[in-house]
Amino acid sequence: MKITIIGTGYVGLVTGACLAELGNDVFCVDVDSRKIDILNNGDVPIYEPGLKEIIERNRIAGRLIFSTDIRASVAHGDIQFIAVGTPPDEDGSADLQYVLTAARNIGKYQANFKIVVDKSTVPVGTADKVAAAITAELQARGKSDLEFAVVSNPEFLKEGAAVADFMRPDRIVIGTTQDESGHKAQHIMRTLYAPFIRNHDRMIMMDLRSAEFTKYAANAMLATRISFMNELANLADRLGADIELVRQGIGSDPRIGYSFLYAGTGYGGSCFPKDVQALIRTAHEHDHRLQVLTAVEQANEYQKRILIEKIYARLGRNLKGMKFAVWGLAFKPETDDMRAAPSRVIIRELLSQGASVCAYDPIAMNEARHAFASDMADESDWLNRLTYAEKPMHAVSAADALIIVTEWKAFRSPDFESLKAALRQPIIFDGRNLYDPVLCEDAGIEYFGIGRRKTK
Repeated sequence: MKITIIGTGYVGLVTGACLAELGNDVFCVDVDSRKIDILNNGDVPIYEPGLKEIIERNRIAGRLIFSTDIRASVAHGDIQFIAVGTPPDEDGSADLQYVLTAARNIGKYQANFKIVVDKSTVPVGTADKVAAAITAELQARGKSDLEFAVVSNPEFLKEGAAVADFMRPDRIVIGTTQDESGHKAQHIMRTLYAPFIRNHDRMIMMDLRSAEFTKYAANAMLATRISFMNELANLADRLGADIELVRQGIGSDPRIGYSFLYAGTGYGGSCFPKDVQALIRTAHEHDHRLQVLTAVEQANEYQKRILIEKIYARLGRNLKGMKFAVWGLAFKPETDDMRAAPSRVIIRELLSQGASVCAYDPIAMNEARHAFASDMADESDWLNRLTYAEKPMHAVSAADALIIVTEWKAFRSPDFESLKAALRQPIIFDGRNLYDPVLCEDAGIEYFGIGRRKTK
């Protein structure tokens, strides 16, 4: 099938590459010529395991094209996937300007029947706005007789496992209208996704608004689980309980399960913070308050500072002259995404209190440099006290404490004797509960986790 992907960000690249891998003819378009140049030169502007290899294989095979030519992109695809960004506005609502611009471009150049798929995460009711934008352009051209169908097909991709999630989905949500064009769109979308439903039907058909709501509801539920466990972990610290044992105890209940029950420094990334805010804002626009999600957001903002409070409790609030090693900068492992990463809150606070920081991340160093340069553009002295190490142990050398922020596999089994020898003060603040408190204590290292009991 001929497919156009509008937007070469995280969702667009994964969607386009994976559909090309299945034999489709995919045209990826973006207004950012820098991104397109990077892709046409064989590189990828984001890090996602396995993605670069799929893109290169299908680009060479001619099944995957990258271009800035909008007219050509509309002409190419019978199915037009809108996969552009929906960043949060100042009030927390999703900014739809890029989605609606993509819709207007389709209407401006459309010459035959098109299925327009909202792949971006968008508020409930966006499909109606997309349809109105396309219709207005067609009317302006005197082409009101041209038909199209708008489909909501939200993505459920985890950063760091997006390729696997796309190729082996647990569900494919398709929202359409219930008229003739909607039924036609259902048939075509079922044909497109046929390779994924050979063993059993993973497609869930519903109306447009329910499909749009499903995406927000899914992310809001996962964010709630994270904040819930963080709340319990903070209480466990006061009660002398071990949250890891509690996690095992409740996760064994099949009604609860183990996923998204790990205590830590809060969630970040491009989805959970933005989507929770957008859903709260949507409720506000309809004179309704989402009390649980409002608390989830507040708890998450508090949690990003939890390690800072533990550092202050142990070392005092005057950190001038101290050095801290930070392992992990990305908001989660297997990605270089620094958006809303807890490391940005933690490092900024340390620098503001006069400390120096030496940081290491296996993948996210370049993105981190850009993020911190933006965060502290007016604080040159702070930036001068932030350095980056080529190896984890280089960051630790002569540091007053090690801070774990991202749970990369490379950090899971350190040589504790070497750590103790390298640290000026043998202290670990573990924001991801990677280590056993008893093992650390046996090695002569003070250990501060999130809700972990420190004594044998």
